Amino acid sequence: MTGGRTAVEWLASVAPDPEACRFEWERNPMGVALLPAGRAWDVLILPGRLGYPTLDVLSRVLDRPGPVLVDFGDARTGFFVPPGTAARWLGTGIRTAGRGTWIVVPYPGRSTGGVRWLVPPDGSGTLTDPALLELAMHEAAAGLATEGDG
Repeated sequence: MTGGRTAVEWLASVAPDPEACRFEWERNPMGVALLPAGRAWDVLILPGRLGYPTLDVLSRVLDRPGPVLVDFGDARTGFFVPPGTAARWLGTGIRTAGRGTWIVVPYPGRSTGGVRWLVPPDGSGTLTDPALLELAMHEAAAGLATEGDG
C-alpha cells in the first residue's frame, strides 16, 4: 500500500507537526484528523445535490480529478483545489476552506462513520483546476435544472 502511505504523508505534510499528526491519525479510532487548509490545498464545498453531478462531469473530462470528500448524509462534497482559490472564489452557495480554516480529513483507505473519500488522494499532489471545476458545476447545475423541468 505504497500509494496509501504517500497519500497520508502528503495530507499530513500541512499539519503544524506532520510526524505527530501522522502518529495520532494512524491510531485515532475515528480515523480522522483536523488539517489546515490553505497550505497545500483549499477546499470548495458544494451542496451534495450539486456535488455528485459535478464529479460525474469532471470524471468524463479528466483521467483523475483531485481529491474529493463527502460528509455523512452526502449533504456536502468538498473538492481539493490549489491554495488561494478560496480567497478568490465568488460562487453563490459554495462554501470555501482556505488559509485560516481547518477541515476534518479521513485517513486514506480507512472507512469512518462520517466523512469519506469519493476520490482519495494518491499522494502526487493532484488538485482539481478551479476553472474546470466551475465549468463542471455549471454543466451539472444545467442538468439538474433540466431534470426539474421534466
